[in-house]
Amino acid sequence: MYAFIAVVVGIVAGLILSPTIPDWMAPYLPIAVIAALDALFGGARAWLEKIFDAKVFVVSFIANVLVAAFIVFLGDQLGVGAQLSTAVVVVLGIRIFANVAAIRRWVFKA
Repeated sequence: MYAFIAVVVGIVAGLILSPTIPDWMAPYLPIAVIAALDALFGGARAWLEKIFDAKVFVVSFIANVLVAAFIVFLGDQLGVGAQLSTAVVVVLGIRIFANVAAIRRWVFKA
């Protein structure tokens, strides 16, 4: 429940404060958001399956964001940033859809 409240507070704060993002961070933010969504849906799935652990959620959340940002950074350094960004989006997208499908099956028992 705390994670959900934190997400809502973060979204509201972002909408109210309307922060600006430095140009050097622009390629990493969308990937970080997708990585955070992956952790969020994974946490929701774990909560529904009654195996949620707050420590695992926080570590997963931070690790997903850092690893995804590092992969994009590495791609930029190697000159293949767009390709690695696409790869990260595809992999995390698959994980998000798998978690959403599991949540849907749990909610609708189908």
